Amino acid sequence: MSNHSSGHKETSEYLHTPASPLYSSLLQSSQQNPRWLNSTIPKPLLIITPSTESEIQAAILCSRNHGLQIRVRSGGHDYEGLSYLCRTPFIIIDLINLRSISIDMKDETAWVQTGASIGELYYSIAQKSPILGFPAGLCPSVGVGGHFSGGGFGTMLRKYGLAADNVVDAYMIDVYGRILDREAMGDDLFWAIRGGGAASFGIIVSWKIKLIRVPPTVTVFTIDKKLEQGATKLVHRWQYIADKLPEDLFIRIVIQDVNGESKGTKKTIQASFNSLFLGRVDKLIPKMDKSFPELGLQAEDCIEMTWIESVLYFAGYQGQSLDVLLNRTAHYKSYFKAKSDFVKEAIPESGLEGIWERFVKEEIVFMIMDPFGGRMSEISETELPFPHRKGNLYNIQYLVKWEVNGVMATNKHVHWIRKLYKYMTPYVSHSPRAAYLNYRDLDLGINQPAGNTSYSQAAVWGRKYFKGNFERLSKGNLDMDKWMGTSSEQAIKEGGEKRSGSNISSELIPAAAGSPHLS
Repeated sequence: MSNHSSGHKETSEYLHTPASPLYSSLLQSSQQNPRWLNSTIPKPLLIITPSTESEIQAAILCSRNHGLQIRVRSGGHDYEGLSYLCRTPFIIIDLINLRSISIDMKDETAWVQTGASIGELYYSIAQKSPILGFPAGLCPSVGVGGHFSGGGFGTMLRKYGLAADNVVDAYMIDVYGRILDREAMGDDLFWAIRGGGAASFGIIVSWKIKLIRVPPTVTVFTIDKKLEQGATKLVHRWQYIADKLPEDLFIRIVIQDVNGESKGTKKTIQASFNSLFLGRVDKLIPKMDKSFPELGLQAEDCIEMTWIESVLYFAGYQGQSLDVLLNRTAHYKSYFKAKSDFVKEAIPESGLEGIWERFVKEEIVFMIMDPFGGRMSEISETELPFPHRKGNLYNIQYLVKWEVNGVMATNKHVHWIRKLYKYMTPYVSHSPRAAYLNYRDLDLGINQPAGNTSYSQAAVWGRKYFKGNFERLSKGNLDMDKWMGTSSEQAIKEGGEKRSGSNISSELIPAAAGSPHLS
């Protein structure tokens, strides 16, 4: 590391062995799912917390020389812990020190280091302008690295698409230590890192994103309906209209089990209709009366606010200071297992009732239904690796959470969600049954250790996440051949030359995502 890194810092400042004082706290600091804290899977040989490009380059080159896997962590929200777990000898490159954000108000763009969180990005935008925003996710503590590289969607996807749809440039350090921008990496690689899991290809140092215009005032509402209040019929009806609403209007549904109205009554199901409208309430009500009158929305159900206040609202921080967006620790930490689906045809009421029957038998469960349509239907399936566009009514995320640690507790809840997933088979997409990469699910398939996985084996999970785009992703058109005879030192030198002259300082460069495949 000393030989490959430039600068005068002692390696002990950013290279942490298991004997180092900070090792344990760094390992646990962004493990957002406590399920993995006591894992028997081997711990990393080293945790590296780089502050410069050369430290990242050195980590990559040293890992190659020693045959080590690399896990890259920007936020630690990987659902299966893949940003900090590995069964073969590995290191973690933790980007906690690399999260600067530089906003260009003239061009309405921003360079974002990959170690920044979504909340830090939203906060920085709000400090600069009340009418600029960005269409990314709802959880502020998620790192932008994994979020952008897997696609990234939130409350404005129907108007502006994915976070990845709004990435216009990037800097990446590849396996040879070269620093590549969009032009240098070429069309295929730039395509791959926006939705294909960037850490399969290198370490993203920073992303250039196009900011979007938001109105000075937006409107939010949440209407809760229990089974006895007609929740089933409302959810059923929502399936037919949610993807066809004006693109300024986003209504998702959060399903959960709750207690009955009176003490001692059985649990029931509650459907929460959770909405963002990019406009004022006087424009929203007529649209709802026309498209979804069954919900019975009234002006008093709605709250007008700024876009950044809506970020707090959806994150569960309504009324709090914007400073809460700078907190990198998940607000609602618990053990969990998640799975996902895409729905192309409305689920009949009988199918919904079967879900409710299973929900009331478990303790803490959620089903989040995010509508598509709008801009998502206008973008081709092959535009980015994320293929789930036209023809999808909505995405489902299933989550089961529990408080008690231990193998028995985990097995019980994981078994429950697998049974629910099996039940859903007739009602969701097929050939393949699709899934969302950012809701990583190892039940769908895993690679063999030591790089022995064939294309046909990897396609078992690859086609579920990427459909027809998996073949292009797997080819890895990285134009590596001309570099094969280049020494490590020369690769860094030439990579640095490609990088020189850019409009972004070295301090603005971070690294990558949450996918585990860089080797």
